[in-house]
Amino acid sequence: MEITVNGKKETLEKELSVNELLQTLNVEMPQYVTVQINEELIDREDFENLIVVEGDEVEFLYFMGGGTL
Repeated sequence: MEITVNGKKETLEKELSVNELLQTLNVEMPQYVTVQINEELIDREDFENLIVVEGDEVEFLYFMGGGTL
């Protein structure tokens, strides 16, 4: 199965939940990541049940605060 993660093609053996995908790809600081699939932000409470399927475009986003102008 092929998906796109942060603009890079990834091949997976099977469909995975968002939580399983985070673990499989060894995403840093998964507790702080926001996940977007096919341009839709995913609620953290859906990470366990939402399945990533063939052709999905997944983005892992980290929102940083701070700084002044």
